[in-house]
Amino acid sequence: MKAQLSCFIILLCAAGRLKAAPQGRGADPGDSGRFWHISDLHLDPTYHLAPDPTKVCFSSKGEPATGAGPFGDFLCDSPYSLIQSALIHMRGLVQPNDFIIWTGDSPPHVPAMELSTSMVIEVLSNVTQSIRQHFPNITIFPAVGNHDYWPQDQMPTSTNDIYKAAARLWKPWLQDDALETLSQGGFYTQLVRAGLRVVSVNSILYYGPNRATANMSDPAGQYEWLEDTLKKADSNTEKVFIISHIPLGFLPFVRNVTAVRSEHNERLVNICRRYSHVIAGHFYGHTHKDSIMVLLDQQGEPVNSLFVSPAVTPIRDFLEPYSNNPGVRLYFYDQQDFGILDIWQYFLNLTEANLQQQANWKLEYVMTEAYGLPDLRPVSLFRLALSLWLLPESSAFDLYFAHYTVGYDNRPQCRGECKILQLCSMSFLDQTSYSTCLAAPHRRRYLATNHL
Repeated sequence: MKAQLSCFIILLCAAGRLKAAPQGRGADPGDSGRFWHISDLHLDPTYHLAPDPTKVCFSSKGEPATGAGPFGDFLCDSPYSLIQSALIHMRGLVQPNDFIIWTGDSPPHVPAMELSTSMVIEVLSNVTQSIRQHFPNITIFPAVGNHDYWPQDQMPTSTNDIYKAAARLWKPWLQDDALETLSQGGFYTQLVRAGLRVVSVNSILYYGPNRATANMSDPAGQYEWLEDTLKKADSNTEKVFIISHIPLGFLPFVRNVTAVRSEHNERLVNICRRYSHVIAGHFYGHTHKDSIMVLLDQQGEPVNSLFVSPAVTPIRDFLEPYSNNPGVRLYFYDQQDFGILDIWQYFLNLTEANLQQQANWKLEYVMTEAYGLPDLRPVSLFRLALSLWLLPESSAFDLYFAHYTVGYDNRPQCRGECKILQLCSMSFLDQTSYSTCLAAPHRRRYLATNHL
């Protein structure tokens, strides 16, 4: 343990102070593979610039959208113009061998009475067609979100109109065996290329508000399918990218709440630990914020990197203290072992775009340069997580929290409980280790002496 701690201290000192985000595009990591991530588009077809700010969009639920402009408002879901601007920005940068993962949620945040099954399918169809029009020769790997059903969250364990519609709409991208499980249970797997497999998990089956799956130990048989898929990938010497809407672990903005039901979180963590040598990365959405997590094995060693992509929608609840600017991102991965090397995070300053009447998407940061990391493999991300605990100055964490909100102008400082929740959720995904992190009276000392 002491030797491990000494090695970490040497590593941390060698890294020096965490660096600020670059102004330019950063250095392209050479011959690495690339893929894009979009999430939580939440199209609101009702958005329009009305004289009455309470009538701008249904998604504001009657609250005044006083900052509304051509590309949206922080109290509203995405107008079509915002989604189009994101896709146009990506289209100018996409390369022929890229692929795109799309982690769900196309319909808006509106009361259930404002939607129906047919309306959800229509929104899903419109968004799918827009993506296909912009990227006719690029493969998209989607995952279903909790809003991609009606009523929202209530995804069932058997075939239904929305699963079947998703299979029909996504047929240009997916093979027959993937379409079969998608139409039956909302999940699928498919090879991206030789040696690399995407596994799209329907995390809504494990979501707390989903009454359709309450008290089920293995809804839709997805656990059995997932373990079988990972076992076969291992036998075939394949690596796996897990894509899903709702993340593993604990929400970083509320105390002691897992993103999926706690019993399902524990089971998923155990499965991912068991097959961590197969899984090369996890990619999620749902929270609308930009965050990272590191899965530790039972000995406290980092074994998986997890990434939560920020949303395209800028919506926040009227009572929430901060929101996020719209974001999309580009990943780079090692073409030999498929480990994640870097992220280029792009964003739109929504206030500026509305004032200028022009969507000027920019590079927000390059992750390795922002934090002085060699890559984004589990050991590097754990080093980052620990450095945010151990470095005495707050500027490093402030940078992380600024990225968490995608550069949102009016965010409050994250101190005290806010900071503890962010950092405990970053490295402790199971109940026992997370509870210990919260309870430790001297948290920095606890992390340094017990997890290195």
